[in-house]
Amino acid sequence: MRSDPATPALPADVAAAFAVFPEPIRLRLLEARRLIFATAAGTAGVGPLTETLKWGEPAYLTEATGSGSTIRLGRPKSPQGMGAVLFNCRTTLVGTFRDQFPETFTFQGNRAILIDPSAPLPAGPLAICLAMALTYHRHRP
Repeated sequence: MRSDPATPALPADVAAAFAVFPEPIRLRLLEARRLIFATAAGTAGVGPLTETLKWGEPAYLTEATGSGSTIRLGRPKSPQGMGAVLFNCRTTLVGTFRDQFPETFTFQGNRAILIDPSAPLPAGPLAICLAMALTYHRHRP
C-alpha cells in the first residue's frame, strides 16, 4: 500500500481497531479512510481532522472547525461480510445520500452506507457524501 502525504499515519489505537476487521473489509475501509482525509483536505472550511475511536471504531471529527458531523468506519451486524461508513443517525445525511445516489449505494437505515469489499469503492460519489458530512453543520436544514 503506497503512502499518501495527505493521509496521516494511523494512531496506534486506531490501527488496532482496523486490525480486527477481516482483511477484505479492512483494505476497503482503509481506502475509505484515505478518501476521508483527501476529501477533508480538498473541502474548504473543514480544516484538520481528529482521528480517534468512537464505540471502538475509527472515527473522524472536525473538532478544529466544528464544520461537520462525525464519520465512523466499521462493520454492520448484518449483512455479514460488509463494511460500513457510518453517520450520525440524528442527521439528514443518509436520507440525502439515498435521494442523490439511490442506485450507487446500499444503505442501512438512516445511519450507514454499506461497503462491499468485493466491489470497487465508488470513490467519486462517496467523496460527495463525505464532503456533505464534513460540512454538515455549515449547511444543515
